[in-house]
Amino acid sequence: MKKQGSDSNPAPVLPALPEPIKDLKVKYTKIFINNEWHDSVSGKKFEVFNPANEEKICEVEEGDKADVDKAVKAARKAFELGSPWRTMDASERGRLLSKLADLVERDRLILATMEAIDGGKLFSTAYQMDLSACVKSLRYCAGWADKIHGRTVPMDGNFFTFTRHEPIGVCGQIIPWNFPLVMFIWKIAPALCCGNTVVVKPAEQTPLTALYMGSLIKEAGFPPGVVNIVPGFGPTAGAAISHHMDVDKVAFTGSTEVGKLIKEAAGKSNLKRVTLELGGKSPNIIFADADLDSAVEFAHIGLFYHQGQCCIAGSRIFVEEPIYDEFVRRSIERAKKYTLGNPLLPGVQQGPQIDKEQFQKILELIESGKKEGAKLECGGGPWGEKGYFIQPTVFSDVTDDMRIAKEEIFGPVQQIMKFKTIDEVIKRANNTTYGLAAAVFTKDIDKALTFAAALQAGTVWVNCYSAVSAQCTFGGFKMSGNGREMGEYGLHEYTEVKTVTIKIPQKNS
Repeated sequence: MKKQGSDSNPAPVLPALPEPIKDLKVKYTKIFINNEWHDSVSGKKFEVFNPANEEKICEVEEGDKADVDKAVKAARKAFELGSPWRTMDASERGRLLSKLADLVERDRLILATMEAIDGGKLFSTAYQMDLSACVKSLRYCAGWADKIHGRTVPMDGNFFTFTRHEPIGVCGQIIPWNFPLVMFIWKIAPALCCGNTVVVKPAEQTPLTALYMGSLIKEAGFPPGVVNIVPGFGPTAGAAISHHMDVDKVAFTGSTEVGKLIKEAAGKSNLKRVTLELGGKSPNIIFADADLDSAVEFAHIGLFYHQGQCCIAGSRIFVEEPIYDEFVRRSIERAKKYTLGNPLLPGVQQGPQIDKEQFQKILELIESGKKEGAKLECGGGPWGEKGYFIQPTVFSDVTDDMRIAKEEIFGPVQQIMKFKTIDEVIKRANNTTYGLAAAVFTKDIDKALTFAAALQAGTVWVNCYSAVSAQCTFGGFKMSGNGREMGEYGLHEYTEVKTVTIKIPQKNS
């Protein structure tokens, strides 16, 4: 088998990087219900800011309970028996998702520029990585649309029994600010593939790409009410979705704290189905026999990607004692190479944190690391005069009882810890309330397989990190969430299985 990246098996080629759009005009700032644009019932709007310069981008209609009610009614009507959506061939649902993928690809430059301005994401990352992931995820789910089916069951007696995999119904989908467009697609694509209707609440920090997607959903030809988008705040719009008696399922990506509130709301209302993709404090274990150059680079990207604002960030790095000092030295050297600045500019490798609240939380946790005795190797403070920038920060001599080793920082702060034995590091890696992801770097297949089984995490990477794809199921153990997203398993979260049994005169094998 030829190694990827060799002359005869080249690595996938990323699309050429154009210049971002200058002076991008934001066209869509209203609530999207029934394929139409609406003002909020209350008349309220909220401001959206650019985290790189703290300047206002625009104002967006602020949806709350009344707007959610309107959206749910539209979604319910679109889901009625006999509606265009319910009577549509499954293959036609797939065609609409494929058409939406084509439109996203067509408007890739607009969407990538918007992600960079709205969320502080590097334009290069948004254009080459996030938009590629969106298009692939839509096409993956499009291919599944007419392949979701039940089975015949050899029941005892003179009966003919079969199962139907039916859509759940109206799905509330609450998405985060760190990957606004990718998470929008990860939520709507499997739901629509299975025949559901949706009410989406984007994060209040980053609503612009979700609203732009409303225009593409209409252009693609989805019937009115199938997709509805209500920008607003968690305690109002998000809570209204979670408590709503006519929402059949809620899917949420975000903090564990809010995930608990959503699950509680589901229990107090109609016991709606719930899937949650929540926080993480993922262990990344580096053995002395690992390829050190590769391990340092993957550990670096696994933490600093998107300013550390990733739920899967490898934020507890355990390094075997013989290579600890060298690993720390190389990690410091790598972190110091970063250029911070405007995420739209070429050559910039780190943009801002999302907002002032996150910025201050990260700085406070950095201070706790200093006070509790971790060794600050580089960084450790804010950068620049404008925007929410934080220097790439590396701590060594971190112990498991420190706050920076236990709490999800969600920022560019790398913690490097030392271990001696396999049993020790397994216990320490699993000694957390989280269980989203984990990784191990070793050339020993026995170690790799031991850790793949022993680590309590929804994803375990071996000699890599952050390798995520539409085909691969994603989700957490423990307080990192319930259920799964994407891959075939992710589709199961958007169907109900119904058993149908028919009395027949005589059964024959």
